[in-house]
Amino acid sequence: MFQIGGFIVFCGLLAQTTAQLEGLPLLQHLALPLAPALVLDQSPTILLETLTKALGSGLISENLLGSLQSLQLTNFLKTQGGLIGGLLGQLPSLLNLIDLKITDARLLELGLMPSPDGHRLYATIPLSLDLSVNLPLTGSLLKVIMDLNITAEVLAVRNELGNIHLVVGDCRNSPGSLDIIMLNGNLHFIQGIVDTIRKFLTKVLPGLVQSQVCPVINNILSHLDVTLVHDIAELLIKGLEFVITV
Repeated sequence: MFQIGGFIVFCGLLAQTTAQLEGLPLLQHLALPLAPALVLDQSPTILLETLTKALGSGLISENLLGSLQSLQLTNFLKTQGGLIGGLLGQLPSLLNLIDLKITDARLLELGLMPSPDGHRLYATIPLSLDLSVNLPLTGSLLKVIMDLNITAEVLAVRNELGNIHLVVGDCRNSPGSLDIIMLNGNLHFIQGIVDTIRKFLTKVLPGLVQSQVCPVINNILSHLDVTLVHDIAELLIKGLEFVITV
């Protein structure tokens, strides 16, 4: 009986010692102070990256580029050419001869940055457009590459039921981003027409592009994943600072 009792006591002590030894690494792991901080620091950045990808894929799936190529620029040129002035304003009949169209549209890398107060986001949508200007007698008169940015303000709002939504606030083209390059053009042929085309592209086309992009951005925001919307909106409402690495 004594030997059995001693064996039981020994087993109990061994089990207690083993449990204590197994617990040491766990206590040491819990004591590490950096793990929670790393998760908190990365979370806003990951959310912004996810939103940027969602906006980019949404613009493609909503066929934004196809919509831009479908813009009837020749019709807009006919209605706006006289107002812009230049040779086309003096000779309106030339408007009926010019064919202006977007032959290719490309979406470049999107940017997403917080405002200084952290309560809103600014999405930059950079676009590159190839345009062709043709005349019946001469064929291709001018090739144009036009780069511009559309900047959309993203806000978090609550409706009367307390539900959070992401919406587009201010949305417009960024004038400083506009770049027009004339390529392979017979500039010496009809310089007046070329000048008028440039004025049209500078004054009218950015607004037309903006009218296509901004509603699409708003539609994308309204169909985002509910959890993503909630997490980003909560951060914006609190005005947290985002640390973004490029």
